[in-house]
Amino acid sequence: MSTTETVTTDAEPSAPPSESAPQRTSRLGAGLQALAMRLHFYAGVFVAPFILIAAVTGALYAISPTLEQIVSHDLLKVEPSGPQRPLSEQVTAAVATQPNLALVAVAPAPEAQDTTRVIFSDPSLGESERRAVFVNPYTAQPVGESVVYGSSGALPLRTWIDKLHRDLHLGDTGRLYSELAASWLWVIALAGLVLWIRRVRNRRTRNSAGWLFAPDRSKAGRGRTMNWHGAIGLWVLPVVLLLSATGMTWSTYAGENITDLRKQLSWTTPAVSTTLPGAAASAPASGGGDHHGGHQAAPQPADPRLRIAQLDRVYDAARAAGVTQASEIAVPAKSDKAFAVKERRMPGTYTVDAVAVDGATGAVTAQLAYSDWPLMAKLTGWGIQFHMGLMFGLLNQLLLLAVMIGLIVVIVLGYRMWWQRRPTRGASRFALGRAPRRGALRTASPLLTVPLVAAALAVGWFVPLVGLSLLAFLVVDVVVGLIGRKRTVQDAPVA
Repeated sequence: MSTTETVTTDAEPSAPPSESAPQRTSRLGAGLQALAMRLHFYAGVFVAPFILIAAVTGALYAISPTLEQIVSHDLLKVEPSGPQRPLSEQVTAAVATQPNLALVAVAPAPEAQDTTRVIFSDPSLGESERRAVFVNPYTAQPVGESVVYGSSGALPLRTWIDKLHRDLHLGDTGRLYSELAASWLWVIALAGLVLWIRRVRNRRTRNSAGWLFAPDRSKAGRGRTMNWHGAIGLWVLPVVLLLSATGMTWSTYAGENITDLRKQLSWTTPAVSTTLPGAAASAPASGGGDHHGGHQAAPQPADPRLRIAQLDRVYDAARAAGVTQASEIAVPAKSDKAFAVKERRMPGTYTVDAVAVDGATGAVTAQLAYSDWPLMAKLTGWGIQFHMGLMFGLLNQLLLLAVMIGLIVVIVLGYRMWWQRRPTRGASRFALGRAPRRGALRTASPLLTVPLVAAALAVGWFVPLVGLSLLAFLVVDVVVGLIGRKRTVQDAPVA
């Protein structure tokens, strides 16, 4: 999307009262183009470095699931050999290797060549990290162990790449870079889309709809660069907008606002209830109620050995209830809780069905089908799974890799256009490219400026880093204008 094209219509005089509807529409369009140009320019110059870093690390992140399969092949894969051992036997062998850690979950081998993951809570690990022992399901022998991270159970290599993409391994401070990139990416992309559509419509005599997706190869110099910038940008635009939206859900400040909005609109991800029938009624009341009744004992910790023995019954019941894809069984720590069996995020898995199973009887006590999720919760889940490269497997990863490479090319071409716009006569060798002409906001119609200012205020409040950086751009723009005006006065001939 073109970054620095000079706009000659950004300082048009006010329209006369007799201005016709087509003329008014044309002036509004010219004003929109001028404002989009200035926004696209400043955001492109100052924010593009952060987007470039996110694109480079994102390209690596896109293929990290496949890299994980290659690097950790010995942990994840085995040779099928006869019938699989009972799940309880596999877990017993894993628990023997970690007797001092609490068993929290089991992920049975989803395919014939996969290992079973037996997952423990380890106080020495960081947030969202757990320790997993990988077991050969045919021999019930552990083949190794590793730290796993997050809901997808990422191994150390993928976790390292994930954190590089998210915060450059700088912690909460580093997360500001990725939030700034995700928050501005959709703004820059949509502003560029406005510029590109108007450029193609105004300057090409061929079918504009077809030429939107192809560069005009008849151009040379900066015009050629701009055409490639715009055409490639349009190709990657849909995926870029999706990545920007899903990226903001993981961010610190915008992510918090998104979470609050989802709660208010009941778009949050539901969870299956693990409370056993009768447990809620027998639980002691909270607060200062009547203390003369009989006191109910608090739920006791579950017997680990008994829970392990119940795993086979629970797994069979869950599969009979329809949870037939790759799943993880959450082992309850209290005696009044059921096992929760939930489908995992795996390539080719588009649902997250879940059931709760009473380990003592094997009865399904609660069921949550993915079809019952709110629509927005489904879309959010699919978007995140696509962002992680897990939705369509290798095809998903290759698509993300191609889009990241395309985005990198668009950014490099944008800076090239800025360089090609620099003054070449009587200027320093290190002179920078000129910004688009000023005055677009002052001369634009109130029909355009009022909605845009209102939208900017709303976006700035909901996405704080966009609001703060937009204020910074305005300050820079004012300072640049004052400096330019001062130079003009100094260079003016004395009468």
